[in-house]
Amino acid sequence: MGVRVRQKDGVWYIFVNHKGKRKAKRVGTDKKVAQAAAKEIQRRLACGDYQFEEKASNSPTLRDYGERWLGYIEATRKPNTHRLYRDALQRDIFPMLGKKTLAEVTRTDIKDLIAKKLEEGLAPGTVGLILATLRGLLNYALEDGLIDQNVALKTGKFLPKGDVRDEADFLTAQELSCLLETARVHYRREYPLVLCLARTGMRIGEAVAVKWEDIDFNSRFIKVRRSYNRGRVTTTKSGKSRRVDMSLQLTETLKVLLNQRKEETLRNGWGQVPEWVFCTEKGSLYNSDRFRHVFGKVLRKAGLRQIRIHDLRHTYASLLLSGRAPLVYVKEQLGHHSINMTVDIYGHLMPGEHKGEVDRLDDPLFGNTKRNLYATDPQEKTGAAYLTD
Repeated sequence: MGVRVRQKDGVWYIFVNHKGKRKAKRVGTDKKVAQAAAKEIQRRLACGDYQFEEKASNSPTLRDYGERWLGYIEATRKPNTHRLYRDALQRDIFPMLGKKTLAEVTRTDIKDLIAKKLEEGLAPGTVGLILATLRGLLNYALEDGLIDQNVALKTGKFLPKGDVRDEADFLTAQELSCLLETARVHYRREYPLVLCLARTGMRIGEAVAVKWEDIDFNSRFIKVRRSYNRGRVTTTKSGKSRRVDMSLQLTETLKVLLNQRKEETLRNGWGQVPEWVFCTEKGSLYNSDRFRHVFGKVLRKAGLRQIRIHDLRHTYASLLLSGRAPLVYVKEQLGHHSINMTVDIYGHLMPGEHKGEVDRLDDPLFGNTKRNLYATDPQEKTGAAYLTD
């Protein structure tokens, strides 16, 4: 027998687990009221007075509820988030579980879903996104009182352990220089954007959405305020703005670009300089999909392997860390929500220069010579003897 009180998104819930039956009840925002109600339920359970309500037989199917849930997601989340959830539901979840009512979905069903998707060759990270989608849907159903528990919680442990570092590709400093020089000589219009990605670690959607008003040439930083994705300008991935420092090379390059934009404006009769830093020949916002096509050409021209644009972000972080930049600084530049994420992805790149810290733990008499660690003679302990057989 158990009665628990938990808070989720500012709302308090009571969870009852008694003789194999479970029930979740939404109370409200007052913790004391929830605790008092939980005590009353606990008393009634002990006296045998508490009755579990049976779920209505017309409980919605996972597919029906999922379609409604997608409508809410579309209205409240970014377009890319809605697309990812929609694809996961329609392609992977509905075919296996869509006909079941919400209350009929079990943890075994989810294990079977995981096994099937892994057998189909999906990467653990992709299956993890499917689970996150199902978990989010069931969370809403729980809050609506349609189910007693979210059976998709803590199902990530059923996935094989992977290493996120395997997915990241990095260019060396020499390779990056080759890439930038190729872009400067053969793709002059795209060169400033390539340099910006390489020197700031911004995501491609963030970079193409930079406006001239976001750049401070005196203090040498760019205010990252927005992102462009699938035809829409939205907030950044974290929903927060951040400042990224500009190198001297990038600062001078963007100054030259601004002068070129002013000349283009006069030549084309635009009236005013386009607000977007990286614009098309017509002054409109530069499409990131178009840049992906050009980026592949630059790589081939430079004789480099094909990498993703996002790998310039990984390259930026790896070069900073190999240059002994503080991990906190790299985290702030990249806009990670926590330093744990930065450590997980890039921690292995940090140079091992901290052996001096453990050396300070040694016996002060050890010195720079080797000694017999097993010696009993005080003379030997001063470092006069070497380790020998």
